[in-house]
Amino acid sequence: MLRRWAAGAAALALAAAAGEAAAQSRLAGEIDAGARRLEPKLIAWRRDIHQHPELGDVEFRTAKLVADHLRGLGMEVKTGVARTGVVGVLRGGRPGPVVALRADMDALPVREQVDLPFASRATGTYQGRTVPVMHACGHDAHVAILMTTAELLAGMKDRLPGTVVFIFQPAEEGTSLDPDKRGGMASGAERMVEEGVLESPKVDAIFGLHVGARIPTGHLQWRSGPFMAASDRVAITVQGRQTHGAQPWAGVDPIVVASQVVLGLQTIPSRQVDVTDEPSVVTIGQIHGGARNNIIPDTVEMEGTIRTFDTAMQDDIHLRIKRTAENIAAASGAKAAVEIERGYRPTINNPGLTARMEPTLKRVAGEGRWLAEAQKRTGAEDFSFFQEKVPGLFFNLGISPPATAATAAPNHSPLFFVDEAGLATGVRALAHLTLDYMEGGGSGR
Repeated sequence: MLRRWAAGAAALALAAAAGEAAAQSRLAGEIDAGARRLEPKLIAWRRDIHQHPELGDVEFRTAKLVADHLRGLGMEVKTGVARTGVVGVLRGGRPGPVVALRADMDALPVREQVDLPFASRATGTYQGRTVPVMHACGHDAHVAILMTTAELLAGMKDRLPGTVVFIFQPAEEGTSLDPDKRGGMASGAERMVEEGVLESPKVDAIFGLHVGARIPTGHLQWRSGPFMAASDRVAITVQGRQTHGAQPWAGVDPIVVASQVVLGLQTIPSRQVDVTDEPSVVTIGQIHGGARNNIIPDTVEMEGTIRTFDTAMQDDIHLRIKRTAENIAAASGAKAAVEIERGYRPTINNPGLTARMEPTLKRVAGEGRWLAEAQKRTGAEDFSFFQEKVPGLFFNLGISPPATAATAAPNHSPLFFVDEAGLATGVRALAHLTLDYMEGGGSGR
């Protein structure tokens, strides 16, 4: 009798598991069908946002478009997060984990040179100056993809085993506000985290994507562990002693010293740190000094960027930059003052979460259309601030026609172009990641 009862219980468990698998398969099919059905809306939203770009921390029109849409879907909506951010919460009909999905909303001070009927002719104010504005990094596509994903998942709300938090973030490219008015504003992601966007409800995992030039349309790329670099700003002031250009021995030439400092800094990534550990970059992008050809000035100021993938190496390189600049200056009788401002953290994909979700990304992309060990990117992303708090996975979506992908204009170029045929793949990727993570019970930490 006991055996028959045990056998019956096992049969019931198998039947229940089969039923859940069938239900999951039906939802997966609905996601793919829904992405195709909503593609015209997706493209229309993207074009509208592209034609009306807004700089960091002034994304008021975009935020209203997003908030109105989320409210129309019946979500709990919070606006004004980190100034212009929008958060929507979709609570599924079944208990389960909390998944966050993120899109950044801001554009860049770039004049568009792509011949499109919906090309941007907008201008804005960037730190006190009137500038042309363009979605030259594809954030318009990110917003449209997440708006579409929200509508798709809202349509199956009662069957979702968990909660989805939709995060529409300002100022990924940094604030556009005048330095006198911005009050030391940090990145949009950092401020949203500080304001509790991951806490209520408490997020278990977060996913984000970025469209990428030079990746074929619809292809997906990612890597486990460090994916994008930390970005720090360095400012060095070399103090010499002014003199006539015809008598350099009567003073201390900060221009020559600054030149030696620039060359010395290049030996840090090339000769002083273990290049087999993680790559690093130290670049000086600005040098200012002097007023005329025959006067050696008192000071030279320079600024640059530091890129690293590991926090220990980041700290070590900061110390080496200070030591190198100060000692080179002292050797010539000058002084060097070094200031380093920490920026975005390294974007590090959680290894456990990445391994768990790789089958989903591969299935969505299709055979031959994914790369799971993509190259590290020395560009930076403030998605890293979310990943510091919860397990996260960030991936790239290709938006360049295959025939021209290898030579496509890069992100941030005035010629940056989005092949809209790839956007629905982004919707499918975010929706399937959400569903598959939920069905797995949220054990990806």
